[in-house]
Amino acid sequence: MERRTIGATALDVGAVGLGCMPMHWAYSRSQQRGDLSLRAVHAALDAGVSLLDTADMYGPFTNELLLGRVLKERRADVFVSTKCGLLVGDGHVVANGRPEYVRRACDSSLRRLQTDVIDLYLLHRADPEVPVEETWGAMAQLVAAGKVRALGLSAVGVRAGGVRGVRRPRSGDLYEGTIRQLDRVQQVFPVAAVQAELSVWAPEALERLLPWCVARGIGLLAAMPLGSGFLTGTLTPGGGFEPDDPRARHPRFTAEMMAANQPLVAGLRRVAARHGDGVTAAQVALAWVLGQGRHVVPVPGTKRERWAVENAGAAGLRLTAGDLAELSALPAARGSWD
Repeated sequence: MERRTIGATALDVGAVGLGCMPMHWAYSRSQQRGDLSLRAVHAALDAGVSLLDTADMYGPFTNELLLGRVLKERRADVFVSTKCGLLVGDGHVVANGRPEYVRRACDSSLRRLQTDVIDLYLLHRADPEVPVEETWGAMAQLVAAGKVRALGLSAVGVRAGGVRGVRRPRSGDLYEGTIRQLDRVQQVFPVAAVQAELSVWAPEALERLLPWCVARGIGLLAAMPLGSGFLTGTLTPGGGFEPDDPRARHPRFTAEMMAANQPLVAGLRRVAARHGDGVTAAQVALAWVLGQGRHVVPVPGTKRERWAVENAGAAGLRLTAGDLAELSALPAARGSWD
């Protein structure tokens, strides 16, 4: 697989990563099985994926424990990215950026992951009760201690619904808060990567956030590059979701809006057809993200071996300038995010 280099410290990763959240958090929980997820992770690594993206809150804790089993066997193959800053309570999630918590959280993640160093440690959300510089300073101390190689931010201030105390940005202002916080923490310790949503149906990061990152040599880990599954073309409008699946309450996943957004899937399929048999809409969607620049690494999430291998295959798909222009000209997605 093609490799990409992100951050001033030249972090080397496979061009497509693996998002591990669906294995233990949110989507279709009745289908979350450790044996299936283990196979998916190993298949992704065998296909050239190196970046595994997790967080202590996924489960909580169970996803890091599962990846620890993989790292124990294949540490040299893995670039592990995990996160701190969110605590899961009874029916809610709370941000916690206190320095003493950050230190404890890192030590706990290291134990669960069965490794002595985390390659990329991200702040999942900034705590509105703690200056972000204090949280970041504690994370920088972890680098100095040799427990962490590099630091990043995960969608700070963006679409943070469900996290107590974190303000939702105004429409059209999605990344203002992120950029302000990046400017602040960059004065404390270098940012290696930012994780934010980027896909054909959510391109907002291209306007200001990605240029900010490119100007500073910072990587962008593209979360949800398949639009939470919609851009794969495998979801049926009106098919329904499990009650605890967030898409069951998401305005873009109503039957009406899924039907209205089918032109996006049709456009991906048209491009896929031009590239030959076996190329899928999902691979084209990932290739579009890869085409946004060498600093961008899509991190599609899955818990299935089949999809992990298919997603990895997108790294070998080369879209033409015409393909990229056609996809960028597709109609904007309909349906709000709130």
